[in-house]
Amino acid sequence: MKISQRIAHSRPLATTAMHGRVESMRHAGQQVIDFSIAISHFPAPASVLDAVGTAVDDVRTMPYTSVVGAHDVRARLCGKLARENGVSARPDEIIVTNGAKQALYEALYAMSDPGDSVLVFKPHWPAYVATCKLLGLRPVLVDLPDEVTPAFLAACEPARIVIINNPHNPTGKVYSRAELDALRDWVQSTGAQVIVDESYEHLSFGPAHTSLAALCDWRALGVVTIFSASQSYAMMGWRIGFALAPMPLVAAMQTLQGPITAAASHLAQVATVAAFDAGVQRHMIDDYRERRDLVVRQFRDLPWIVMHSPDSGPYLWGDVRALTEDTVGFSEALIDEESVAIMPGDALGVPGFIRIGYISDDIATLMEGVRRVIAFGNRRAAQR
Repeated sequence: MKISQRIAHSRPLATTAMHGRVESMRHAGQQVIDFSIAISHFPAPASVLDAVGTAVDDVRTMPYTSVVGAHDVRARLCGKLARENGVSARPDEIIVTNGAKQALYEALYAMSDPGDSVLVFKPHWPAYVATCKLLGLRPVLVDLPDEVTPAFLAACEPARIVIINNPHNPTGKVYSRAELDALRDWVQSTGAQVIVDESYEHLSFGPAHTSLAALCDWRALGVVTIFSASQSYAMMGWRIGFALAPMPLVAAMQTLQGPITAAASHLAQVATVAAFDAGVQRHMIDDYRERRDLVVRQFRDLPWIVMHSPDSGPYLWGDVRALTEDTVGFSEALIDEESVAIMPGDALGVPGFIRIGYISDDIATLMEGVRRVIAFGNRRAAQR
């Protein structure tokens, strides 16, 4: 059997591969605590469930919609952009997708040709680099500094496309207005186009989130902004998101999406507008902040890990270089010995760090998983 060269040397995303391993272990009867990804313990907002229930009752046959999404859905998403992001847009500048990954793939496909360079700040969401490689693009990986300054950007290799993740997965960094101004000025001077992933826009614990598109002529610059309902609304399995882009880019993305999946499902589109109409889920943010603080305190005085308190997001990013640079080996041994799954920093471009998703399960399970990670790390430190 022939496997194409396009895919033969590719590997599944490390994030999904680890989660799949956890699922296999559970199906085999093993009890595993999964910190490798973030799956909220909250349900989707009641308004989302009500809207979908009403749609099921009112519409016996779920219609196909336009590939880009139903017009009324896109019009309501324009309202969200104006209300929350300070961005004026038209329905023909929005495409509804089956999650942020599809929006990312289609945007990169439509904006680039094989061999083009894509600047990615690391640590990075693994899909950025994996998608570049699938499309024959050249990822240029640069360490994300504590502060993005004009001097830092001037030292970066100019690229055809720049990917910005704000708020950032996994560090929790929320870009300041000054940083976004610097990025805007830099891409204007270099002629790069920009993809801004704002999937975690509603998960900030304090710093204000600002959309890059609100600070520039996003149509002229060719800025694509990606949004997702997954984490902000505890809708991970609904697989729904959307992208804002100049109309010619939306048309190109539609051309790609049509033969792959066509439109997102009608019910998912109903859920999307209900979610984004619901605004920030403050009860979720308050709960996540308490969990963040609780877990960070457990790691505070350990000599083998530095666990910073993130400004946003469902992940903790721990520096274990005092113990090991081999976090793949660390994570493999941890799941074997303690039945706890984490994500090694290698998968996100930075060995010597680990990522912990802390929003799943109840507090007792969370704390038991943290206890096991600490016990494992203490054993490893004692063996050195």
